[in-house]
Amino acid sequence: MNNMFSKAAVWVVIALVLFTVFKQFDGRSLANGATPIPYSEFLDEVKAKHIKEATIEERTLVATTTDGKKIKTAITYLDRGLIGDLINNGVKFDVRQPEEPSFLSQVFISWFPMLLLIGVWIFFMRQMQGGGKGGAFSFGKSKARMLDENNNAITFADVAGCDEAKEEVQELVDFLRDPTKFQKLGGRIPRGVLMVGPPGTGKTLLARAIAGEAKVPFFTISGSDFVEMFVGVGASRVRDMFENAKKHSPCIVFIDEIDAVGRHRGAGMGGGNDEREQTLNQLLVEMDGFEANQGVIVIAATNRADVLDKALLRPGRFDRQVMVGLPDIRGREQILYVHMRKVPIAPDVKADVLARGTPGFSGADLANLVNEAALFAARRGKRLVEMQDFEDAKDKIVMGPERKSAVMREEERVNTAYHESGHAVVAKLLPKADPVHKVTIMPRGYALGLTWQLPEHDRVNMYKDKMLEEIAILFAGRIAEEVFMHQMSTGASNDFERATKLARAMVTRYGMSESLGTMVYEDNQNDGYFGGTSKTISEATQQKVDAEIRNILDTQYALSRKLIEENSDKVEMMAKTLLEWETIDADQINDIMAGHEPRPPKAGIPVKRTPTDASGGVSPNATAPA
Repeated sequence: MNNMFSKAAVWVVIALVLFTVFKQFDGRSLANGATPIPYSEFLDEVKAKHIKEATIEERTLVATTTDGKKIKTAITYLDRGLIGDLINNGVKFDVRQPEEPSFLSQVFISWFPMLLLIGVWIFFMRQMQGGGKGGAFSFGKSKARMLDENNNAITFADVAGCDEAKEEVQELVDFLRDPTKFQKLGGRIPRGVLMVGPPGTGKTLLARAIAGEAKVPFFTISGSDFVEMFVGVGASRVRDMFENAKKHSPCIVFIDEIDAVGRHRGAGMGGGNDEREQTLNQLLVEMDGFEANQGVIVIAATNRADVLDKALLRPGRFDRQVMVGLPDIRGREQILYVHMRKVPIAPDVKADVLARGTPGFSGADLANLVNEAALFAARRGKRLVEMQDFEDAKDKIVMGPERKSAVMREEERVNTAYHESGHAVVAKLLPKADPVHKVTIMPRGYALGLTWQLPEHDRVNMYKDKMLEEIAILFAGRIAEEVFMHQMSTGASNDFERATKLARAMVTRYGMSESLGTMVYEDNQNDGYFGGTSKTISEATQQKVDAEIRNILDTQYALSRKLIEENSDKVEMMAKTLLEWETIDADQINDIMAGHEPRPPKAGIPVKRTPTDASGGVSPNATAPA
């Protein structure tokens, strides 16, 4: 706000100065307030003796008439008889030489265009450099922001779900608190620590916690802040950043998304003079050069350690890698407790149940879950966040928001109900399948219905029998449409795509085919720049691969159809229940599979919606187990 006010004040002052200067120029002329008339008319007035006095200044003549009016006209040097006419008709006149402009005016007129160009150039330079504090000539200044120990309240108590990572960096805290403890035994703390992990797992939070625990300054900068359009600017910023860090040592320098400048050298199009490569070279020199950086620890974060230059990862630079992965069920519970401290929680909220129902969630996802639950509770006018709010928030994050305004024909609703019932019944009948958590025909996101399965444990490996059962579950939706609706829809397109990819991976990558054996038939090409697969087999072998994939798909399709036909009563009852309540949970699904009448829905579950007819097409069902 202060920066905007100062800029506005500067422009206002410039406008006032220009207005004053031009007003002075305008005020010097005697012709102000005079009425312009043609030259011939002025001569007639002179001959009629209506002109009392006149003043000639350059090519303008200003006269006063006998009745006190001021008039002016343009004159020319070709009229040599004008003076005689004025004398013969008794006009008192005077001739004035043009005034010389002041020195200030001359300087302003001479230098104003140049000063204007310089000002425009400075303005655009500031825009290209992000309007840095150092002005237009501070290209090489570091953009790192510093948090001192008084402004950083994050500690290890605010970080959960990554106990191993905290143990790895604990000795950094000990070193920053008491460096002599390690130095007296000849030990050397790592110069750089590279944090690797998926997005949202808490790499930046962990780096801030290290600085908060050690009570040292914390410099943070993004890798993209080094890259500019001018060659050498990034390297200059690296030097300036380390100079500032050494002044505040011991301290921590945190570089987020370091792969923006740390990719393999020689892989780009710019050659050795590329700005990014020069920045990387300077970073390598600063981390392990002739000049010692005592007390400065560099922590970097990236999602892609495989694309980094090897020189960054050698001992003496980023010689320690800390894996910050997705939290397990115990870690998710701890993360939920951390974020639940910030909102009022009802007694019925159980963090362990939520942790089991959120496999694959990162720390950022769990923070979003708590926030969405608080928003649901606020919209409903509650004073505490209840378990139902967390369940609704989880459904929204995983399956997308409900599209209650979506218009569906009754035929579409019935078809979707049988489709989802087929998925759910086959999933309940197969022994290795994950438990079915919820089934809905309420449109969410791009899907008209969803069957949601939740694993009982965190999944580390996939096994052949479980993968085969997943293919059978994917086929169950289309089979239910064929058996009960006697038609086919496009709603199973996503199911078929996933089933085909899974069967192909089993044959070509995982060696799960008895006829083709344990051989990889497709190579993954993933070098950080281009991705894809390349085939390394002959045409004859490719035909065998296709035949084996077809055999797996046909076998599981037949199994799924057999299960649906043998349990048609359960599919019918589940579809009828879905049409009535639109969403059913695990308890109601278990009642249906046991042959009992399903219990009424819990409070907060959507009740029956009046079907509406609509013309036109409807987007296909994106129904599949989660």
